Amino acid sequence: MVSYTLPQNPDTIITVRGKDSEKARQKAMDKLVEMMDSGEIPTELENGFSPEQFIEVKESKESKEITSEEEDAVAQAVQILSDFAALKMKVVESREEALKIRSAIEVLFTDEPVTVEEIANLKDGFKMLKIFAVANLRYREAKEKAEEARVILDRALKSEESELKQSPKSGK
Repeated sequence: MVSYTLPQNPDTIITVRGKDSEKARQKAMDKLVEMMDSGEIPTELENGFSPEQFIEVKESKESKEITSEEEDAVAQAVQILSDFAALKMKVVESREEALKIRSAIEVLFTDEPVTVEEIANLKDGFKMLKIFAVANLRYREAKEKAEEARVILDRALKSEESELKQSPKSGK
């Protein structure tokens, strides 16, 4: 992203995708014309205006560091939520079978006769029971971090949402 301002109106910032180039300046010029047509920019450009007259606005190092930290926090939040979703899926997929195996374990604690085949099936089921139990424990541990990640994302989305509401194109 590159930002430009006008010498006649330095408070006006026009941001377009890409790096500073002839194409980016032309996009900024198109955006400037739209803003002037909509009355968003009160500046009358005397003697005309060309894309070469835009002044590129450079972000300060501090501003970039803050943005980078925020972007890192959002990326980390998305990763945490992605991992949390995978854990939840594992719990959901293994739950029903694990509960069947859990109820079948009771046969080991009764005095009723049990076949070798039933015990062998139980032994095979222990793997699924372990998968479910471990995934369920990890899921519960991850839930708190996932809730924090959700708050970070909500904050990032809310700031974007409020900027969109203030945009002249949205009618507000």
